[in-house]
Amino acid sequence: MESNDKQSKLDSRYLRMARIWAENSYCKRRQVGALVVKDKMIISDGYNGTPTGFENVCEDENNISKPYVLHAEANAITKLARSNNNSDGSTIYITASPCIECAKLIIQAGIKRVVYGEKYRLTDGIELLERAGIEVVYMEV
Repeated sequence: MESNDKQSKLDSRYLRMARIWAENSYCKRRQVGALVVKDKMIISDGYNGTPTGFENVCEDENNISKPYVLHAEANAITKLARSNNNSDGSTIYITASPCIECAKLIIQAGIKRVVYGEKYRLTDGIELLERAGIEVVYMEV
């Protein structure tokens, strides 16, 4: 097994890559990125935004996120469904802590580790992941 120091360096690197990936988001209020990594290979990626074919505008005229905006984690996980990869035993790197809805997707996708870089005011997603026995790592980058 990898040393903690080596794993920590890898985690930091992938989290920085997720931050760069977040820059693809058209959302103005908050840009979030996610990478799914398995066996040191990125098998999926995602950022928050509207569904395929929709206009790239995430907020309404009151600067509130539209209800159909997808979170970065949901985009990365659903992208896996259209590929030949699977996320069993993988790690997901997210620039912000997951909400409870995304936590449910993470659990069902068989992801075993979550590394995130920004705490959100709601902690129910993190609590659900921990309850499911998923390793959760907060890293300030």
